[in-house]
This record gives sequence, C-alpha cells and structure tokens, in this order.
Amino acid sequence: MESYSKYSRDVTDIIANSVPLYEKSSIDEFYIDLSGMEKYFGSRLFSSELKTKITKETGLSISFGLSSNKLISKVATNEAKPDGQIEIPYGQEKNFIAPLAVEKLPGIGKERAELLYQMGVETIRTLSLVPVEGLYKTLGKEGVELSRKANGIDETPVIPYREQKSISTERTFQTDTINIEFLHSVLVRMTEEIAFELRKQNKLTGCVTVKLRYSNFDTMTKQSVIPYTAADHILLKVARELFDKLFERRMLIRLLGIRFTHLIPGNYQINLFEDSQETIRLYQAIDSVKHRFGPGMLRRARAIIPQRVILPANPGGNRPGYKPK
Repeated sequence: MESYSKYSRDVTDIIANSVPLYEKSSIDEFYIDLSGMEKYFGSRLFSSELKTKITKETGLSISFGLSSNKLISKVATNEAKPDGQIEIPYGQEKNFIAPLAVEKLPGIGKERAELLYQMGVETIRTLSLVPVEGLYKTLGKEGVELSRKANGIDETPVIPYREQKSISTERTFQTDTINIEFLHSVLVRMTEEIAFELRKQNKLTGCVTVKLRYSNFDTMTKQSVIPYTAADHILLKVARELFDKLFERRMLIRLLGIRFTHLIPGNYQINLFEDSQETIRLYQAIDSVKHRFGPGMLRRARAIIPQRVILPANPGGNRPGYKPK
C-alpha cells in the first residue's frame, strides 16, 4: 500500500500539470474533460501522449477509454486493460456496450447480475430492450437508471478535483496537564472521531499530523506520510507514535490536536497481509452503529477518559447498621 499510495500521488501530479480539468474518482482512476481539444490538437493524440508520459515517468502501465461520456469511457477503459486504449466514436456508444455481459455495466454487482440472469438478461443489449416499466417494477429507481446506462446514456459531468485540505480536531484543556493516560485517551477519542468522518465522506488520508501546545504556549507538530487509509487501528498507531516523539519536554500540556491531510476519494483499503474478513466486518458493524446512533455511542476502551474517585477509608463512619454498597 505504501508504493500504491506513492504512485497514486505521482500520477495525480502529472495529470494535474497536463490537463485543464480532471476528476480523481478513486486512488487509481481519473476522468479528464477534453472538450474542444479535437479542434486544435486531437483528443486521441493528446490522450496517447499523456499515457506515454505517465508510463515514462512512473513505469506504470496505463489504460484509457475515450468517448463522449464518463460511463462509456469507464467501460472502454476496463476493456482496454492491460496497457491499452480504445476510442468510441460519437454515436457508437450503445453499439459498443451492447454485446458485453451485464456485469460489465458500472453499478451492477454480483447479486444484481445474478438477478438479471434469472430474468434471462445476460447482455447489455438485452437489458436495453427490457421495457423501463418492467425494470422499475423489479428494481425501482435503480432499474430506470440501469435502462439509461444500457442505452449508453450518461450526462454526469466531470467534477473538477479540488482536494479537501484536511480533516482535523483539537482540544484545549481547562487545566494544563501532564497526565499521560489522560492525554492518550483524548488522542484515541479524537483520532476515532475524525477517522469515522473520513469513512463517512468516503475518503482516505495519506498524512497524519499531531499537534501539542505546552503550558508556555510553545506549539510543536510532527507529521508522517502514510499509505492511504481510513482505518482506526492504523491511524491510532501512527498518532500514538507521533505523540510519543513530540512529548519530550515533560512539561504541562494545554492543547492536543490531530489532522489528516492528503485526502483522496476512496473506501477502506484492504491489507492483504494483515486484514481478515473479521476485521472488515467489524469496521462495517462499528460504522453501522455510529451512523445509526451517533459517533459517540461506540468507542474503544482506550478512548474513555479515566475518572478517578478517591473514597474515604471508612465511608460509613461508625454509624450503627451501616453496610457498604
């Protein structure tokens, strides 16, 4: 994942410096608006040269599909893999996708494809011939959208990529503290909160920064560039390591903060060597509870702020009949 993240940044930089308008839809997928380019340079030639440039500078194989809309371009790109390129002339969108299997249409997952197969719909051509009313009756609004896609219709614009600068939170304490257990608990709680916010927005972070402000108002920060992720257990480990490197003066702390930057669109990135199905299902269950009842309803034990109550040695005194509870 570390290499994957680095290459994603490299490709993004090349595209950002080469085209007027692009959308980064995931860690490894881009849409580029080349409207008007055919009058001056040629969209196919420009795309081919951009592909060559990316490969030369990164060593990566790149595939692209060139068409009049995002839907057809995505399907064409998938058909061009690996390391290929396809241009679908204007007016040929429907003919291009017609012979393909229905599961090659974006938005049709395994379960939906099985349902369509049971209906006798195996190709996109057949799907395009099914009356819209029938698809609506079976699949609701999704059926109407699938009918449009099967006919090669997609009016979704290329959304200019503007990287959200950061997601962050910080806490100023009422009383300056040097209580390590308390500070660790606060750090865990804040990290969990903004990691959940990342996942809510379907984003990943590639950089973590921890901020400390001492009682004398000296402010220190440390950051770490990491493989893109939105997983609590990874971000907590990085945050704790940065905190331990920062907290070296053993002075009272008045403020603690954490910030995620280098944000990109994306979902939880599975680590093939560390993650299990149980881990993935656990995150899904945790987020489901937080979405339903609020992010504060479920926390790690380490995020619970320690509360210490000192009781008298003899709380009942010498009262007759007193029994400790």
